[in-house]
Amino acid sequence: MKIKLAFLIPVFLFAVDNQKLLDCYEIFQQKKAELEAEAEKILEQKEALEALKNTYMALIKKKEEKLKIKEKEINATLQKIENEKKEIQKLVEEYQKLLEEIKKAKLDKVTQSFAKMRPKNAAEILSNMPEEDALKILQKLQPKIIAKIFSKMDPTIAAKLSEKLIKLKAKNVSTSNP
Repeated sequence: MKIKLAFLIPVFLFAVDNQKLLDCYEIFQQKKAELEAEAEKILEQKEALEALKNTYMALIKKKEEKLKIKEKEINATLQKIENEKKEIQKLVEEYQKLLEEIKKAKLDKVTQSFAKMRPKNAAEILSNMPEEDALKILQKLQPKIIAKIFSKMDPTIAAKLSEKLIKLKAKNVSTSNP
């Protein structure tokens, strides 16, 4: 009996170990199936994420292209505005020159009129005129004519205009000499 028991014990132990191995194998198979299912889910999520990334990158690329087009349009518009601004500045400068020429021509005509007037009439008009305008006219007249006009003018006004006229001529001489 001892022999049978000795023989049965290893068989029994082998059977118990075999059962444990089968149970472990089933558990491993279940875990393997769970892990494979989980891996499949992860793979699907990875593919979905990759597709989303590609879609997002394509969208960004389209937006960048539109932005570049808009930037080119804006730069072209800015260049056009700059060119128009330069043209306008040229026109303004030309018009200012023309205006100055017209003012000068007008002043020359007025000065000629004053040169032809009787000194008494010229003195009366210049006395009632704003000083700045009177000085502009007097600057253009010859000294003989100025003297005749001043002699017919109120002495205080004549003195005041004379003084300012001298200052203006001195100023013009100093600015014309470097």
